[in-house]
Amino acid sequence: MADTMRQQVRIPVPQQEPRSSGDPGGPALVSYVLPVFNEVDGIRRFHEELTAATATRPEFDYEFIYVNDGSSDGSLEALQDIAKNDPRARVVDFARNYGHQIAITAGLDHAAGDAVIVMDTDLQDPPRVSLELIDAWQDGAEIVSARRRTRQDTPFKRATAAGYYRVLRRCAEVDIPVDTGDFRLLNRRAAEELRGFRERSRFIRGMVASMGFQQHEVLFDRDERLAGETKYPMRKMLRLAADGVTGFSTVPLKMITRMGFITLGLALLGIIYAVTLRLFFPAVTVSGWTMLMVAMLFLGGLQMLSLGVIGSYVGRIYSEVQQRPLYIVRDVIRHDAD
Repeated sequence: MADTMRQQVRIPVPQQEPRSSGDPGGPALVSYVLPVFNEVDGIRRFHEELTAATATRPEFDYEFIYVNDGSSDGSLEALQDIAKNDPRARVVDFARNYGHQIAITAGLDHAAGDAVIVMDTDLQDPPRVSLELIDAWQDGAEIVSARRRTRQDTPFKRATAAGYYRVLRRCAEVDIPVDTGDFRLLNRRAAEELRGFRERSRFIRGMVASMGFQQHEVLFDRDERLAGETKYPMRKMLRLAADGVTGFSTVPLKMITRMGFITLGLALLGIIYAVTLRLFFPAVTVSGWTMLMVAMLFLGGLQMLSLGVIGSYVGRIYSEVQQRPLYIVRDVIRHDAD
């Protein structure tokens, strides 16, 4: 029987009590959090591979939480069909598009498992690798991240991603693993702690790194996208990169201070140079126009850059103090087994 619930989420809570892995009443529950945005061409194939992989580990119970992030291509209808045919599947349907990181957050809010696995649905994160994450969790790891050994992307994407992760690791105030996205497993305690992070400008891999716990990595080879186009074009990648830097590092603000000292030093040298010419070489100090323009343009550009960096941090503060809900759910679609 279909059970459709409508709710506006402000402080979301799990929909059911999580079970302990040692509960004699049944096996441990593994929740899959699966954000979806315009994946109609490949979502059914993904679910087939996911269910085939989990079928090899029947000692666990599973729930598949698909978060429809405002898709406009028929993904919702495909997800409804999946939920109709698989009672373990649940669809959290957003009222509009909120972004990948918010979709992950909503899935975590609705997950009730002893372990929660976050992964994309484009088959670049192979479902079979999630079983390796479960094995590491069974061995005692509290957080297990899937680290990309290789990736099937363009040379530009590989180069920029590798450079960004390494720069972020040097700048951030927490140790964020390189070559690691959002494909990971969290045990129940870690998932509960992550639910408490409610800031709007979200960089979940940084949040996970900041929590501590016993963390483990599993290496895997990232496959090509099955169908459709990437949902992280350059604009969104730059925004995510900015969230990572401004959310976990004050280095940009410190760089402004350093640039200020450097500019002060250059200004003092310019003053000495101008006074020297005036006193000892008055014949060549007729105009002074070139030096004046260079100084004005340099200082003006530096000031605008500084204001932009400060504005990024002020904007984050403004967004947080509004205290608006992170997301609004139109429906939670679930078909219970008869």
